[in-house]
Amino acid sequence: MNSEIWTEKYRPRKLIEMQGQKEITDRLASFIKEKNIPHLLFAGPAGVGKTTAVLCIARELFGEDIKNNFLELNASDERGIDVVRNNIKNFARTGIIGNYPFKIIVLDEADALTTEAQQALRRTMEKYTRTCRFILDCNYSSKIIDPIQSRCAVFRFRPLDNNNLKEYIKNIAKNENINIEEKAVESLCIICRGDARKSTNIMQSCSILNKKITEEEIFKISGYAKPDELKEAVLTAISGDFKKSKSMVLDIMINYGLSGLDIIRQISSIVFELDISPESKMKMADKIGEIEFRMVEGADETIQLEALISQFCLQK
Repeated sequence: MNSEIWTEKYRPRKLIEMQGQKEITDRLASFIKEKNIPHLLFAGPAGVGKTTAVLCIARELFGEDIKNNFLELNASDERGIDVVRNNIKNFARTGIIGNYPFKIIVLDEADALTTEAQQALRRTMEKYTRTCRFILDCNYSSKIIDPIQSRCAVFRFRPLDNNNLKEYIKNIAKNENINIEEKAVESLCIICRGDARKSTNIMQSCSILNKKITEEEIFKISGYAKPDELKEAVLTAISGDFKKSKSMVLDIMINYGLSGLDIIRQISSIVFELDISPESKMKMADKIGEIEFRMVEGADETIQLEALISQFCLQK
């Protein structure tokens, strides 16, 4: 039995194999060809290829010597100033093994580094630039201090568009001999919003039971309500039927095993697709934001959802 995790099995090995980031991969490939890479900062949401791009750069640059000239640290685990002073400096000050222009140090999830660690890092980046290049990847570049950003070439990764994500999903289905319905592919695109890793994990979870993946299975496994069902509940509320709408929303919440925050976030995306006046959308968005804040602060989810539905009912 093959127990390999699909996210690693189908992780691209070369930059040219990556989906949806062609402008970025073309530039990175040019850096590798010239063997002249500046410090890099990769920013973007989860599952769009930041870590994959780093690993591809290291493989294409170092080949078999990757272990000797490549250090990967996860900043969310090792986020203090001691990591910069010890682990990073010790690796940076040692010589390059093999005929390579420099070594590479990668800080994954660099936005988790403390401010003190980032301040120490900027001096280290300057001091060892002759023998070492730093690649930082993060979800939010705003959490990286300006002195580090100014020392790096910044690449902003975007979520995969639906065409790229569909191609990626169908390629996995073909390789794994899985029959996946077209509606299931569409549903994965809606749920994952350009996150290739999330789509891969959902597919692997669905394939455990059988080799045919349906739309129904995708929604059950992902813990995501069918947009049409939730849209109907919202429209029922707007029509003024509080009791029916409340029952529909709570049933959806129970059937799909969703939290109140999950429901709120889905409702938020649905509201802007409704055929209602812009003024009504604005008022509903305002109420959604208020209710979401209350939930985050610890208010009862059921009561807050009922409050939101009641506000929608008053929109008619």
